[in-house]
Amino acid sequence: MADGKIVATEPAPPPPGDEGYVAALRHERIPFVSYPYEWSFGMLRDAALLQLELLVAALEEDLTLKDATPYNVQWRGSRPVFVDVGSFEPLRPGEPWAGYRQFCMLFLYPLLLQAYAGAPFNARLRGSLDGIPPEEARNLLAGRARLRRGVFTHVALHSRLERRYGDRRRDVRTELKEAGFGKELIAANARRLARLVRRLEWNPARSTWVEYGPTTTYTPADAESKAAFVGEAAGRRRRRLVWDLGANDGRYTRIAAENADYALAIDGDPGVVETLYRGLREEGSEGILPLVVDLADPSPGLGWRGRERRPLWERGHPDLTLALALVHHLAIGRNVPLRELVDWLAGLESPLVVEFVAPEDPMAKRLLAAKREGLHDGYSRASFEQALRERFDVERCEVLASGTRVLYSAAPRT
Repeated sequence: MADGKIVATEPAPPPPGDEGYVAALRHERIPFVSYPYEWSFGMLRDAALLQLELLVAALEEDLTLKDATPYNVQWRGSRPVFVDVGSFEPLRPGEPWAGYRQFCMLFLYPLLLQAYAGAPFNARLRGSLDGIPPEEARNLLAGRARLRRGVFTHVALHSRLERRYGDRRRDVRTELKEAGFGKELIAANARRLARLVRRLEWNPARSTWVEYGPTTTYTPADAESKAAFVGEAAGRRRRRLVWDLGANDGRYTRIAAENADYALAIDGDPGVVETLYRGLREEGSEGILPLVVDLADPSPGLGWRGRERRPLWERGHPDLTLALALVHHLAIGRNVPLRELVDWLAGLESPLVVEFVAPEDPMAKRLLAAKREGLHDGYSRASFEQALRERFDVERCEVLASGTRVLYSAAPRT
């Protein structure tokens, strides 16, 4: 806890009127709850390393972790923090680590797939809260990938043993205890896993969005004016939580975060978020949380009755939203009507800094070139402003020097 690796926890008075509690604990509040299918590769890897580090430390105190799920990890900006103190329990002599299979399915296999096959894990983890089973991982890591470090031991062999012994009723715990299985073997396996995970790398491929910062169509004058506009809007008062939708390299997230307790940098490109996370981690930032979220297909409610993992919009309420160079991507690239977009932004019930990119802008032209002629004839500044003024009070408007991009600062109508 002193190192910030476990959530700050202290005893608290039990709730009145109920004698069924053994004890009650009070925890430090995490600024924003996120889930592993919203993390970048480096975030999942660092969370895995924290899990293994805590397991080894627990074993030294004759404790263990009864599970190994990334849902037990949250973030203070770029720093992972373990939040499930109930996972620690006394070590029973002769028993293996119960969390090994779960660690493979939710940590190791997703990382191996992305590192060795170049397949981002986000959709797979969102598709199954239990992760990737050994047999499925074996099928996905085919060909040369099976010769890569760790695949034979933790994927192929794991799958083979499950097929051979999974349906047999054997008292494995008693057998291991009689064979002299001890905590030293668990610790050694955890250290081997940590070495394997630490070696895994994934470098984002070159793309429009990974290189958007250095290759942007903004002129220096436009970029400077845009930064000043965001800084002025964000600096009017201290913000509790800022959402930067379509954050890309996080330049404007950082500007807004200067006057905020916490900020989310949300982008749909895993490579963009990975690059941003690496920079924030190197800086030791605890004020900005980068997340991989496709805003046209955001994280839904998942799990039992759709409530175990809540939708993104239910986990925190922003008091400033940035939507810069975003509207044209959703309106043209994803065919979302302008009025729907504005209604969605108004539903966040927060002050808004939004940018409209005109059809004549080079980036908008590129998107329109891939669409059927006439499909987006309704995409215009006049249409956007009409929808915006119906739901917001526009406090300030600035046309950038290029003439094809317009910035608005607006407050939602109550």
